[in-house]
Amino acid sequence: MSITQQYLLDAHRARSLGETAPPAPGTNEWQVVREWRDERHFRAVLAGRPVRRGLRAALARWRRRPT
Repeated sequence: MSITQQYLLDAHRARSLGETAPPAPGTNEWQVVREWRDERHFRAVLAGRPVRRGLRAALARWRRRPT
């Protein structure tokens, strides 16, 4: 059974029981990524290491680089 089929089955079951539907698959993925990044930064600070910036900052530095 795929994720989509399981979601549809759970949504149908919740509707028939009068409960709220579960969140759709993939709804909270960005929130999980942000929390993982924040945890990584927090652990780096506790260990005394500099916090690395993300890909966006690296690309911005590369773009501003003199030619």
